Amino acid sequence: MIELKGITKVYGKGRKAATALSNLDLSIRKGEIFGVIGHSGAGKSTLIRCINLLERPTDGEVWVDGVDLTRLSRSQLQEQRRKIGMIYQHFNLLSSATVYDNIAFPLRLMKLTKAQIEDKVRELLSLVGLEEHRNKYPAQLSGGQKQRVGIARALASNPHVLLCDEATSALDPQTTDSILRLLLDINRKLNLTIVLITHEMHVIQSICDRVAVIHGGGIVEQGEVAKVFLKPQHEVTKEFIRSETQQDSPLQAALASGELGKAVKITFLGEKTYESTLSHVARGTGVNFAILQGTISTIKDVPYGQLVVRFEGEAAAVDSTIAELTAQGLDVEVLTR
Repeated sequence: MIELKGITKVYGKGRKAATALSNLDLSIRKGEIFGVIGHSGAGKSTLIRCINLLERPTDGEVWVDGVDLTRLSRSQLQEQRRKIGMIYQHFNLLSSATVYDNIAFPLRLMKLTKAQIEDKVRELLSLVGLEEHRNKYPAQLSGGQKQRVGIARALASNPHVLLCDEATSALDPQTTDSILRLLLDINRKLNLTIVLITHEMHVIQSICDRVAVIHGGGIVEQGEVAKVFLKPQHEVTKEFIRSETQQDSPLQAALASGELGKAVKITFLGEKTYESTLSHVARGTGVNFAILQGTISTIKDVPYGQLVVRFEGEAAAVDSTIAELTAQGLDVEVLTR
């Protein structure tokens, strides 16, 4: 659906040149919600703006729906951009226009009839839950309502792709969750490919199918969200996970000192999260265990759990317990030796 090939973006020239993206490759599948996460200055905003050529790459190709946008004329690019909607962190609404007119604006540019515009706007207002606010102005709306208007406007041209540029960063946590649920609903109803950038792991964890971690203008890690979240490889990814799960604690220091004995982290995914596998295996091998830390949550719609436990018993029995847990399909990471 979306292919970025060798994307490089350099701002300025000579000694003032600054490289925002460096030979970046990325592939996004049709119909998925793909997240890009990175710290400020990592290049994520430049990346998403290269997808619709609001930022033209210095080098590389941008393929959307089988078309290389970098090779199009201005008029051809304008036509292709109608297939790519975009929503912004600060909404970018017309302050002097009503909700209805903000959503109708791109439809009027497409020269639809008044009746066609009325039907489409009514449909979009229903989709984003703003039927009762059609005649209000942006100043009369909450932040979440403004973003719903932005989403409706972005969908007006029936795009194949929706780009979300830090779409929830200006919202409180409760409103963020409502907007994420709306995006997930739109993705499922319209089979719309959604690309969102964020610096919040919670956003990725809530609705994304896959994620790419960007750092220093390049992709340092990517894959299925569950795999990246539960088994991060790059240090930047681990920082995001720690900030989300609050893993920095006295337990970490105790683990590092070795004073807790044989400690392991056990990861449960899917229905195994709610099964008593650990207790069953421990009874069979004759070891005792103490739970040092634990959490249960979801990644998109998939439940997962992580326990840090200390095993107590003969070394051979403990090793047998770890082997059996692994054989049962659980991920077991030995934290101390």
